[in-house]
Amino acid sequence: MTKAKDMTVEQLGKYIDQSVLKPEFTEAEIRQYIQEGVDYHCATVCINPSSLDIASELTKDTETKICVVCDFPFGLSTTASKVLQAEEYCKRGDIYELDIVANYGWIRSGKYTDVTTDIKAVVDVCHKYGTAVKVIFETDTLNEEQIRQACECAIEAGADFVKTSTGFLTGFEGVGASTEVIGIIMDQCKGRIKIKGSGAIRTQEHFFELIDMGIDRMGIGYKSTPIVLGLDKTVSTDNY
Repeated sequence: MTKAKDMTVEQLGKYIDQSVLKPEFTEAEIRQYIQEGVDYHCATVCINPSSLDIASELTKDTETKICVVCDFPFGLSTTASKVLQAEEYCKRGDIYELDIVANYGWIRSGKYTDVTTDIKAVVDVCHKYGTAVKVIFETDTLNEEQIRQACECAIEAGADFVKTSTGFLTGFEGVGASTEVIGIIMDQCKGRIKIKGSGAIRTQEHFFELIDMGIDRMGIGYKSTPIVLGLDKTVSTDNY
C-alpha cells in the first residue's frame, strides 16, 4: 500500500468526507464549502438533508458524491421515523452514502439487540436504493467494551461502515478518531466492515497516520481539509 506521504493531493482527497454540517451556515456558506469539497477531490461532501438540492447541483458531473446525515446528531428518533427519513432521502436517487447516528444511550445501557434492530431497519431501506450506510457510535461516550459491542451490532445489521463521532457532542472529552480508538475498532472489525474516523482530525500528521493504519474514510471539517491535504500550513481552528 502506498504511504500517505507519497500520495497525490487527489489521492488523499478520496479519503475525505468534507463536513458541511453546521446548522448556522447561510446558503452562501453551504455553497462555498460544498464547492471546496469538490475542488479538493473529496470522496463526498457530508451535508444536512436541507442541503441536498444544493449538493446535487454542485456535485453533478464530478467525482465527488453526496453523503447525507440522518437523525443527526442525536440518533434518538424512533426506528420508524429513522426509516421514513432514510426513505425520503434515498428515493431521490442521488445519495451515495447515508450517515445514521446509533442510539448510543442504548449502547451504554447494553441494549445491543435493540441497537442492531434499529440500525438494520435503516440499512435495509438504504440498500434497497443502493445507498451505503455508515453508523456513528459517538465513541467519546463509550468505553472499550461498548465500542467493540457496537461494532458487532453494525456488522450484524449489515451496515457498510462504522464511524466514530458526530462532531457535535458536548460534555465529554473530545478525542474523536484518535489512533487508539481507531485501533480498537480495527482490531474488533478485522476487515468485516469499513471504518470511518471522524472528530478531531485536524493535522496532516494525524490524517497520514490514520491512512497508514488502513482506515477507509475520514470526516474532516471544512476548515481542516486544506490543512490535512497540505495546501494550507496554518493551524486548524475547526472544532469538528
